[in-house]
Amino acid sequence: MAIYGVALLAACYIVGIVLGDLFGVVVGVKANVGGVGFAMLFLILLSNHGIDNGWLDKKSQEGIAFWSAMYIPIVVAMSSIQNVVAALSGGALAIGSGLVGVAVAFALIPVISKFGGSKGEVK
Repeated sequence: MAIYGVALLAACYIVGIVLGDLFGVVVGVKANVGGVGFAMLFLILLSNHGIDNGWLDKKSQEGIAFWSAMYIPIVVAMSSIQNVVAALSGGALAIGSGLVGVAVAFALIPVISKFGGSKGEVK
């Protein structure tokens, strides 16, 4: 049985983990910081780019849609093992960085939506 889209998913995951590790070193944390999020972002960008340019066939699009849907429970499971109480007791820095991250994400919605459209939708 062929599983379509796994090569693109794996490449995005590897690049995301490497960037997350590098970001952790820059921040001074001995952990991966945002690797899975980077990987998901790359998967979205590359799959949309592949659809728009026609190098991603229908079966690969369906496979990537499946693995993208599987990513959400994986991220939830990974975040459930984090110690939220310790992060919140860390003070205003943890709360402030969370709020800034959410604010930046909301601010980028109009920018990202300008690039979107119905041209490359997976059905």
